[in-house]
Amino acid sequence: MKRFLKVGIAAGALSASVAMLMPLNAAATEITVYKSPYCGCCTQWIEHMEEHGFEVTAKNVEDTGAIKQQHGVTRELASCHTAVVDGYVIEGHVPAADVKRLLEERPDVEGLAVPGMPMGSPGMEGPRSEPYNVVSFDADGNIEVVNSYQ
Repeated sequence: MKRFLKVGIAAGALSASVAMLMPLNAAATEITVYKSPYCGCCTQWIEHMEEHGFEVTAKNVEDTGAIKQQHGVTRELASCHTAVVDGYVIEGHVPAADVKRLLEERPDVEGLAVPGMPMGSPGMEGPRSEPYNVVSFDADGNIEVVNSYQ
């Protein structure tokens, strides 16, 4: 299985790192986000993705659990929204830089997740930040940390 190169980025350096990854004339990558119509942080994550060049289609669904099950997202990986981009599943508040790296490297995984809703992750900005991991997951249930944010 092809693995990600593990890296760590301080939360404050995230915007600068992402800006370097996106050429000014790059075409937008389409991503579909399934979310509750009542979740504000999902909308903020969508804005984060749009700011970093993604073309987002948001689909409000009453039962996000069914979407998660359909895409192989376990309770251990779950967050508030599930997205699909170019054959990969993105669960929760995954930074755009990690999604771009996934699409560039094309590892043999089902997708990426930021389990839960950690403060300081994209869409969950606020007065404090907490460390969190971005993990990859595959169809066999293997989970691996691919990035850590402090």
